[in-house]
Amino acid sequence: MTSSSSSQTAAPSGQPRLRIRGLRKSFGDRTILNGIDLDVPAGKSTVIIGGSGNGKSLLLRCILGLIEPDEGTIEIDGENIIGASRSRRGTLLKRIGMLFQNAALFDSMSVMDNVLFGLTAKSHGRRRDRATQEKEALRLLEQVGLGPHVAPLNPAELSGGMQKRVGLARALAGQPDILFFDEPTTGLDPIMSAVIDGLISSCVTQRGATALTITHDMTSVTRIGDHAAMLYGGKIIWQGPANTLMHSGNPIVDQFTHGRLDGPIPTSGMTANPAEKR
Repeated sequence: MTSSSSSQTAAPSGQPRLRIRGLRKSFGDRTILNGIDLDVPAGKSTVIIGGSGNGKSLLLRCILGLIEPDEGTIEIDGENIIGASRSRRGTLLKRIGMLFQNAALFDSMSVMDNVLFGLTAKSHGRRRDRATQEKEALRLLEQVGLGPHVAPLNPAELSGGMQKRVGLARALAGQPDILFFDEPTTGLDPIMSAVIDGLISSCVTQRGATALTITHDMTSVTRIGDHAAMLYGGKIIWQGPANTLMHSGNPIVDQFTHGRLDGPIPTSGMTANPAEKR
């Protein structure tokens, strides 16, 4: 991926790009997030792991403003987005690009129109003619390794890996300095998983973006992560350098990362929870 100019904002020295404290969210009598504390450093790649139903995707949705948390703070460069006005929150959230699980492309739109949608959504009020926008969309597709021949195609005509790359191109529209990736390699073969991981790494190393990724893929963690954290029981139970994850010394983390049946994580605790997908 080639580097490009961006609207990145420098975080104050020593301050995390994202700072989450005491984040809680319940659905009925089921508490999913039970006091999340997490720092995401600027210009680094942070990876969150954890079993299904533990609230990883819900955490991203709370940060994005798609779901309102019950308690807690979510700060971008020290500014609490939960307490911000609607207009200010919208401005802050435009700094975030999101690659949803399964890419979440619009089936009724062509690849070109999907990317153009991302450009329009992150235009910050700027109006550009169609030809200029299409040129920018083709540049974004080129950055993720796709040629202009895919632009008129519909998502259904693409492989899973190509759909992920289109989703990434859309996420990069507007040159966000914060990128979220929700299970970016799920359903992909090992080679395509390595391609997607390489693109994520390039977003951090070449664009200087701050990345937050949710994944079950331990190989991906070692390829893309600078920092890692595990979400279990509604809380972050461990965090540290990604290269120490596989020998963390935490029995819950060790059982999960090595796929052991025996350990403190009960088998029933690994079942999916519909609330996480809300």
